[in-house]
Amino acid sequence: MIEVRELTKLFGVHTHHALKLLKEEQSKEDIQRQTGSTVGVDRATFDVKEGELFVVMGLSGSGKSTLLRCMNRLIEPTSGKIVVHGEEITALDHHALLTFRQRYMAMVFQKFALLPHRTVEENVAFGLELQGMNKINRIAIAQEKLKLVGLQGWEKYYPTSLSGGMQQRVGLARALANDPDILLMDEAFSALDPLIREDMQNELLRLQKQLHKTILFVTHDLNEALRLGDRIALMKDGHIVQIGTPEQIINEPTNEYVARFVKGVDVTKILTAKHAMKPVDPLLQKRDDPYVGLQVVRNSGLSSGFVVDEHHHFLGIVTVDQLLLAVSKKQRSLNHMTFIQAGSIDPAMPLGDVISLIVTSTYPLAVVNKQHMLCGMVDKDSILDTLADTGGDYDFPQTSISTLG
Repeated sequence: MIEVRELTKLFGVHTHHALKLLKEEQSKEDIQRQTGSTVGVDRATFDVKEGELFVVMGLSGSGKSTLLRCMNRLIEPTSGKIVVHGEEITALDHHALLTFRQRYMAMVFQKFALLPHRTVEENVAFGLELQGMNKINRIAIAQEKLKLVGLQGWEKYYPTSLSGGMQQRVGLARALANDPDILLMDEAFSALDPLIREDMQNELLRLQKQLHKTILFVTHDLNEALRLGDRIALMKDGHIVQIGTPEQIINEPTNEYVARFVKGVDVTKILTAKHAMKPVDPLLQKRDDPYVGLQVVRNSGLSSGFVVDEHHHFLGIVTVDQLLLAVSKKQRSLNHMTFIQAGSIDPAMPLGDVISLIVTSTYPLAVVNKQHMLCGMVDKDSILDTLADTGGDYDFPQTSISTLG
């Protein structure tokens, strides 16, 4: 949906000379010393897929907010191209740019930017009012979007009556009111208290699952970026130093800066059961002879095995004692056995939640997809191996550490 090529923003009066020095690979400091110009964004090149939540992150002064504001030309780029739906935004005149913003883009700011003398529904409908929509229709849309973000019943209140989190929901509803394809979110949750911030992150993920918007989200918080982003662009001194999925950023840092940036992150909130999953062993079929099943389980060195049907649907767990009893009764298959319904988990379950389950489970956990097919298994050893491979620091409860060990 979005293509960005060599996007550059320089602040100062000698930008032509500064741009030349930038292309000669001069440092940001040298360019400022020689020209007085500051490098805001340094030749950023990336694509954003339709329906993707793309996070731009970095420390203060890294250029992330400047990059975002170049996307809708609140800040005019010095050079480079931005193409949306095949249309080059950097080439639009003022009128065409306003039309484009109204049709395709909306922005959510850190400071809410609500009008204190207007009610909640009037704030949400404000952009539609500027477009000339009649009052009945714009209020109906505002009420629909407020319901979407969980603020039904607050339409007639004024912003001062709302908490910070509720005010940010109003800002989000306002951005959604004209049904934009693209949402730009500039440090949208940074001003909120930690618990409210987490609630808003959950709200955004819920809305994204429902609406499938294309979102560019700016943050300086690594944990927020890792939690929200389908992909992350990490910036330093105006330059994008790495683009990748949360897993790639953690496990495959491209340089020392990225490695130091992600050092110490709690990977249990980022990695999932899929990352700790290993092939199922022992695996039995419902049609298997109990004697054969007994030998398979014993050969694995374990005391139980997973059972699936002919379509690989997970049926449960069978123990050595159950198999011995079936053999003594001369049963011909596992068909009539009662399987143990031990814990099964979704591949997308966060690893921290998996740890909470595995430390109290007698058996390994079955990883089962939405079609109830057995994808793999997770046990204490596979979790420890996964954590060791990431090489980070982890903040586990002491009971979890001792049980896993």
